[in-house]
Amino acid sequence: MPSRPAPRRALPIALALTLIAAPAWAACTDPAGPAVNWRRCYHDGRDLKGVDMSGAMLREATFQRSDLSGATLQKVDGYRAKFFSAKLLGTVLDESRLIEADFTRADLSGAKLRGADLRNAKMVDTILKQADLTGARLDGTDLRNADLSGATWTDGKRTCATPSVGQCN
Repeated sequence: MPSRPAPRRALPIALALTLIAAPAWAACTDPAGPAVNWRRCYHDGRDLKGVDMSGAMLREATFQRSDLSGATLQKVDGYRAKFFSAKLLGTVLDESRLIEADFTRADLSGAKLRGADLRNAKMVDTILKQADLTGARLDGTDLRNADLSGATWTDGKRTCATPSVGQCN
């Protein structure tokens, strides 16, 4: 009679649940790219011009004094991300989740923020000249001293006058 293989031993339930529920940790040394997970990573002072990080996880990451000019950050999750004094000239941030993000003194001239969720974001002294805010959610956003000259306002129809500081005139 042929012998049957030994039955497989199941993993203990606690170990199996640990393996299934283990969080995916950010790999802060991973190169910039679409869907990169840089959650809680520090990228202060980095040159990230022109990179494509569409769909990236940038929750609570910091980019203080970094240059992200011309980058594509479409549909990123940047909840509470910090962009203090960063350059985001012409950066595409369309449909990104940037709730409570901090853009204090950042330069977003010509940036695309169409459909971006910027609720409770901090944009104090931020340069938003010629930025496109069509469909952006700005509830609770602090635009104190922000330069909105020439920006397309959230309705997609109105262009902010020059000068427009702190609000779209």
